[in-house]
Amino acid sequence: MRVVLLAGGVGGSKLADGLAQLVGANLTVIVNTGDDLELHGLAIWPDHDTVAYTLADLDDEIRGWGLRGESWTVMDRLEELGELSWFRLGDRDLATHLWRSDRLRAGSRPTDVALELQRAMGIDARILPMADVPVRTEVLTADGWLEFQEYFVHRHQEPAVHEVRLRGIESASATPESIAALDAAEVVVIAPSNPIVSIAPILAVPGIRAGIAGLRERDVPVVAVSGIIGGRALKGPADRMLASLGRESSAVGVAREYGDVADAFVLDTVDGATAPTIEALGMRTLVTDTVMVDDVARVRLAGEVLEFATGARSG
Repeated sequence: MRVVLLAGGVGGSKLADGLAQLVGANLTVIVNTGDDLELHGLAIWPDHDTVAYTLADLDDEIRGWGLRGESWTVMDRLEELGELSWFRLGDRDLATHLWRSDRLRAGSRPTDVALELQRAMGIDARILPMADVPVRTEVLTADGWLEFQEYFVHRHQEPAVHEVRLRGIESASATPESIAALDAAEVVVIAPSNPIVSIAPILAVPGIRAGIAGLRERDVPVVAVSGIIGGRALKGPADRMLASLGRESSAVGVAREYGDVADAFVLDTVDGATAPTIEALGMRTLVTDTVMVDDVARVRLAGEVLEFATGARSG
């Protein structure tokens, strides 16, 4: 089964891992790049690397980002020299950014660099940047517009977000690889990632939404998984962000975010009573345990999502 996953962050990487264990090289992950940044002269791709490290079984599950077994010699020395160190990069993680930045400076396309890195890491699935040109998520707070990592890491997601914009989106377009993956997909899954700053940037890239619409015309299922459980996000600011933007912080609220792209929706058992409300939006629903506490849970949820998607298509 050829599967395309739209993803960003830890929740997306966990579901990507579960799907990869089931379909292997038939998985393509289109990953958010709105969180990317340039730091210390290096190209940092947080969402891509979280997915890649997870699929390569190198991720640090305790911190939720970076590589396990890290050391911090370079960051410690930079701090001694007076360099700002609020965005910390482990020594082994820095090697990834150095490797990538050298290739980008030599003129390689980001998608080609991503695919080369994945091959070097022994990853069978493909992880595709949502675009080959820089797109940067910015959020409006009481202190003005902030770059995403300034808000997310430096300010610990504390300021209320009143608006979100994507700088550079007007110059972006879906890559040939993403278009081909969508055209060949038998199932599209939207991960339980932040719908505002992880999934919305992907859908905003010209060509992505149209590609999904074409699949739906061919009766290819598009299934979204809620990242909000009992009104709360398991990790990150999605619940607070939805609320401060005047949207509903609930599984129903997430379903509304995807009402024009998904035809099926997966929600946690905690929110099972809201299934009829979501079905009234025109989506089929699956109520199940969506908390991926370990590898077994990741594979179980991935299998249930694919089985549900296939049933939604045939039923």
